[in-house]
Amino acid sequence: MTSSLPRRSVLGGMIGGLALSAVAAGTGAGHAQAAERGRSTARPGVGREPYVAVAVGGGGGPTGSDRVHVLKVGPDTADTVLVLVPGMFGAANDFRLLARDLVEAVPGVQVWALDRREENLADRSGFLGSDPLGYYLDDRYRTQDPAASGFAGSWGLALTLEDIRAVVRVARCGGRRRVVLGGHSWGATTTMAYAAWDFQGHPGYRDLAGLVLVDGGVRGAFEGTGEPVRNSPEEVRERLAAIEAGAVFDMTLSAVGVGSRAESTQIWYQLAGWYAHHDPDGRSVLQPRLPEALRLPYAVTNAGLLGVLVDAGFGWPNDISVHSGHLADSGDVRTWVDEGITPISRVAAAYAGPVPAVWEWYWPSRLSVDLDVTDSYTDSELARSLGLRLRHAQELDVPLYAFQTSYAKGTIAAAARQVVNDSRIPRALYETDNGMNHLDPLFAAASHNPLTPTLAAFLDSLRS
Repeated sequence: MTSSLPRRSVLGGMIGGLALSAVAAGTGAGHAQAAERGRSTARPGVGREPYVAVAVGGGGGPTGSDRVHVLKVGPDTADTVLVLVPGMFGAANDFRLLARDLVEAVPGVQVWALDRREENLADRSGFLGSDPLGYYLDDRYRTQDPAASGFAGSWGLALTLEDIRAVVRVARCGGRRRVVLGGHSWGATTTMAYAAWDFQGHPGYRDLAGLVLVDGGVRGAFEGTGEPVRNSPEEVRERLAAIEAGAVFDMTLSAVGVGSRAESTQIWYQLAGWYAHHDPDGRSVLQPRLPEALRLPYAVTNAGLLGVLVDAGFGWPNDISVHSGHLADSGDVRTWVDEGITPISRVAAAYAGPVPAVWEWYWPSRLSVDLDVTDSYTDSELARSLGLRLRHAQELDVPLYAFQTSYAKGTIAAAARQVVNDSRIPRALYETDNGMNHLDPLFAAASHNPLTPTLAAFLDSLRS
């Protein structure tokens, strides 16, 4: 990543680290088909993990886009459902490994990981074959042309929250089950927006039994990262004008240097995960396809290339890296050596997909604007001008859990405390692990992930 990429481009999702690795070295039919073929998986002792569609209201997009998907982990008989919202550029498979660990730790809990409606625009069918490299890097896949995607200019927070409410209602099962809403990074911001939102006179928090914030939130939660929130009226006007002119998708990730499209970097990372998962010790098939300026001076395995792209030891920023290990010191083809809290095999399993995936290809620019404005967590004139109905922040009366890593240098928990102090939240649990980076809580081994037992204890407390 280059210093010109703003912090918001990598919150809770994956951005290409190819530029840094070089420094360290010196709904389309495709998605629908992939969803059907990858609808559920089985895991010994855990059971099926269905990936199912939930119908939502119209958004003006192409046929098949008026739906969201949820990955369900855990028993359908659970009396508590934890609905998790991924962060910027993030998708449902961010949470699969964590969900499995939570379900094993807390009987009676099911986890639903959300894929927003934008995920219907991605063509992931190439990952269902035996060799996806050519399908994606030789441009045989279906891309979403921004010029033909004016509908996405209105895909902001209001639409996202209506979609999430449809999921929450299904999860509540007519009030027979309690629902806890949570998210990672900007997914945590979205969670807090839902809680304060006015749904035609119905406060969002009344749908919920608890709130879960993982390394994100509102009220200056990201201040410690050193990057400002872009929510001044002048900035908002400029950004809305750009959207009106056709910049409907966030193009920040194209600056990484592996492609000029909105989805290019996300495809590269999923490819790296796919090959690392299916053939970890084989010589990297992606390495020769890297742009010349980004190539390593030595050969690596598929797992080694993924490690180079995600490990903090290669100089990656905190918000896009994990603590995994290192490359072997020598050899004709350097392999990956695990020594950190997040084994590269867990990262590979999550990144590989194919459906659901870890990355969202087409993040709407309008959603970025709305979430930046949401940071102040007030029913301001600016918020109202954008149609943001943040009217109930001071009324929140459900328990809250907040987990922070080293990412924001303490402002995640500090901001959560401010929300609690300014509301009716009856109790809150704050946890910190400064040995973790922003993505470690999603993929770390359960035995080394303090998020798992502390969040499990919080969920268990809601059932008593």
